[in-house]
Amino acid sequence: MKTLAYGSYRARVDFDARDNILVGHIIDINDMVSFHAPTIEELFVAFAEAVEDYLATCTVIDKPPEKSMS
Repeated sequence: MKTLAYGSYRARVDFDARDNILVGHIIDINDMVSFHAPTIEELFVAFAEAVEDYLATCTVIDKPPEKSMS
């Protein structure tokens, strides 16, 4: 399993051979946050955007964002 880190969040990365893309899921939180991209460079950007979107969404819905358990 390959992982990425952004701030205090980590994500697991897998390859989807059917769609020929990289797929990531934030780990160590109960909320489901995923992202995808065709290249590793774009995956780093998509991961950062997913984390920032998650944090913004939590603010809008007045829910504290989950923190990484690790």
